[in-house]
Amino acid sequence: MWVFLLMMSLLLCPVAASTARPDVKPGCQDKCGNVSVPYPFGILERSCAMNKHFFLNCSSGADGQPELLFARNFPAREISVLEGTLTASLYTAFTCYNETGSRTDNYPQSFTLGSGPFMLSDTRNVFTVIGCDTYAGMTNYEFTYGAACLSLCTEDVNMSDGNPCSGSGCCQTPIPKGLKSLNYPLSSFYNYTNVSDFNLCGFAFLVDKKSFKISDWPLSRKPKYGKDAYTTDIVIEWVVKNETCEQAKANQSTYACGTNAKCTYPENIGQGYRCLCNEGFEGNPYLPEGCQVDIDECKVRGKNACQEGTCENVIGDYKCRCPRGKYGDGKTGCKGVGINTIIAVIGLALAVLLLLIGAWWMSKLIKRRKCIQLKKLFFKRNGGLLLQQQLSSSDGSVQKTKIFSSNELEKATDYFNENRILGHGGQGTVYKGMLADGSIVAVKKSTIVDEEKLEEFINEVVILSQINHRNVVRLLGCCLETDVPLLVYEFIPNGTLSHYLHEQNEDFTLSWESRLRIASEAAGAISYLHSTASIPIYHRDIKSTNILLDEKYRAKVSDFGTSRSVSIDQTHLTTKVQGTFGYLDPEYFRTSQLTGKSDVYSFGVVLVELLSGKKPIFLTHSLKTMSLAEHFIELMEDSRLFDIIDAQVKGDCTEEEAIVIANLAKRCLNMNGRNRPTMREVAMELEGILLSRNGINIQQMVEVDNSSRSISCSSFEIGTDVPLDCKPLTSSETW
Repeated sequence: MWVFLLMMSLLLCPVAASTARPDVKPGCQDKCGNVSVPYPFGILERSCAMNKHFFLNCSSGADGQPELLFARNFPAREISVLEGTLTASLYTAFTCYNETGSRTDNYPQSFTLGSGPFMLSDTRNVFTVIGCDTYAGMTNYEFTYGAACLSLCTEDVNMSDGNPCSGSGCCQTPIPKGLKSLNYPLSSFYNYTNVSDFNLCGFAFLVDKKSFKISDWPLSRKPKYGKDAYTTDIVIEWVVKNETCEQAKANQSTYACGTNAKCTYPENIGQGYRCLCNEGFEGNPYLPEGCQVDIDECKVRGKNACQEGTCENVIGDYKCRCPRGKYGDGKTGCKGVGINTIIAVIGLALAVLLLLIGAWWMSKLIKRRKCIQLKKLFFKRNGGLLLQQQLSSSDGSVQKTKIFSSNELEKATDYFNENRILGHGGQGTVYKGMLADGSIVAVKKSTIVDEEKLEEFINEVVILSQINHRNVVRLLGCCLETDVPLLVYEFIPNGTLSHYLHEQNEDFTLSWESRLRIASEAAGAISYLHSTASIPIYHRDIKSTNILLDEKYRAKVSDFGTSRSVSIDQTHLTTKVQGTFGYLDPEYFRTSQLTGKSDVYSFGVVLVELLSGKKPIFLTHSLKTMSLAEHFIELMEDSRLFDIIDAQVKGDCTEEEAIVIANLAKRCLNMNGRNRPTMREVAMELEGILLSRNGINIQQMVEVDNSSRSISCSSFEIGTDVPLDCKPLTSSETW
């Protein structure tokens, strides 16, 4: 057991030594006897001190024990880095007489602190004279200062603690600031003859006011000599260098203060500077890393001023957090929240809340009014008043057209979410939407409408609203409250004819019979627009992407964005050329005169698409761009019709049917519009072909087609000069 304790003590000793705070430079001795010698002071080696003035002598005293000497002959008792003081012992001056008045002893005192940065503390030291017939003069070595202290009494004075040194038995006087030397001899007026019964000696000394006790100096005291001689403690103040803090900081190479230390100016000295650790740190500020120990003010009594609350230590400082329910700085006192404060805060919060609600409501009201005004402006600009007038003056069939509000369509399309887009085109973007009643619609957001043609736009909306054909996409209504008009159509779920002709689709393959049926339905719809509707309508953009397929794959003609209505007595209409390359009528392209035969030409291209499965503009095997219409005419003239038949339907269609459809398409593609059939004739012929599949002989139709006039078009390649009626046309984007 004892061995174990011994080993533990040996292990703990190095730890304790390693954690002790160093006050001296590395390798230097920190004590002389029982007196600690912190840096900037040093002993034994001059390098242990800051400079020669701080190098002290550690030698054996009269009793053989180590004694620390300051200024060669002042035994040092204590050195304080924090206060910048050195406490030393000083022999007292005294004089003695016998009963006859003869002097028996006389020991004046005289000393100097030398030229170093040391001076007597004027705040701690006091000059004291003891005796009933004693006075002492006091001067410095330079005789720039002088003072005296006189002590008289005629009877024995009670020299007990608490009695003041007021000149009766004891006299005290302060010393001036910055005093570095002192000389004080003693004298007597009557050589103590009138007080010889109780006082024969007088004493004079400089003493630290904190260590002075009057009870230690009875009037009957007599001096001692040698090692027993009377001494008093005096306080010597010191500074590092005779510079101001500003001057010291300017030269960092000689600046005495270390890390986490600050320079201070001792006002009671009036010269030089000292170093102190910053608040919250402790250690020796004169060492480079001396102030590294953080003071935990929360654990050290008297180091924190937390009156209440929780003390929290931080590096170099501490915080005092008030308890819950109170506020303020815990260092100066926490404040409770009174009922008046609570009422005031609640009232203020309610006022602010009401103000914010009012501001929000007013802002919303203003925005709503602006929105309503803007909607009215758009409605008027987009021809809403004209449309209302047209609707009110039309017959009952027009009343089915609904004028939607912008809010209805925004909700229906999830505020025109990009995920709802069905397609893009030259006339606008189409979104899928769901109305409040659950019906699915297609909402077309048009491009900016020319204000000069708003009347025409409204007229066409009214006309389209009257179209009621099972193979025409029905216009359900419109919205004119937005910056661009919104048109609402019935939703067709199965996409475009072009998609099923030109893209691989495993869900549904267009058979020959389906193609004939779709062609017949589309032709019937276009024929209806041309001749059966109340006012003839020319579509102007017939193509496979504008023929949609519903849930039963029935044809629906769509996209009337470029359509134009004409009077019954008009044979043509002169317009700006619009349409899609590959489908555009060459005659319309040359003359800008739109007729019903322009739609016939475009439908002829669709017939060739159904027959061949090729796009209206395609690449040949030699990677040359070619017009499908031109390529078809060339094959017909070379009697190579079956070179263009789609492989998917070759096994399904008969030779007679293919010839009839090809001849019909050839007639539709005639360069001279007058020689083309009408859409009514086309529709009837396609309907006849469908009937023939049910047993009616179509041989007569083949003979009629073979006897019809043929068309010709010179062969051409891309890049050569060709007439306008034979130039291939490129495709354009659609919705």
